[in-house]
Amino acid sequence: MQDSNQNTPFRTLGNRLKYLRERSKETLAEVSGAVEIDEESLLRMENGTERPSEEILMLLMSHFNMQDSEAVQVWELAGYDRKNGPELLNSEDLMGNNKPVVMLLAVDVRTQYTDGVDINGDNAGITMTFTQQGSNNTRQPVARVGMSVEQAKAVSIALQRTLLHLAYQRRKGLPSPDNSSNSGEKS
Repeated sequence: MQDSNQNTPFRTLGNRLKYLRERSKETLAEVSGAVEIDEESLLRMENGTERPSEEILMLLMSHFNMQDSEAVQVWELAGYDRKNGPELLNSEDLMGNNKPVVMLLAVDVRTQYTDGVDINGDNAGITMTFTQQGSNNTRQPVARVGMSVEQAKAVSIALQRTLLHLAYQRRKGLPSPDNSSNSGEKS
């Protein structure tokens, strides 16, 4: 019994990671691809023979969309004894220890409607600030998007194609219900 525990020192953590993967109905390949590790490493983690680094564990927690309490339990199962996750980064971490920095951003996929846009650019790229008319006739930013010049050209082409497609659909579409008496005529 002692030997099997020595060969799988992170068995409980591995079982939890495997449970999370199976609960989300994902394959080893899907999860390993999402956190950019090879399948064999993930399999060793799930078997309990390998402990994920703090960075990989944070990516897995984010990928599985864990609630805080569950994330703390998984963090502790990995043997990282700090209760609130990795320590806060200091300027030394950012400036020269060659430690990778992992940033997790919340993405809001709701549509923000806008009535204006400010576009600024230089040789490095462009920034578009989408705005809405606020109180006292002030323009309030609702979103800011930055991109390279090449990306901006691709966005411009895609926008032109979409507008042409919409214009074409309007001309060739079905007659409106108001013109139902003319349904047999072609325009």
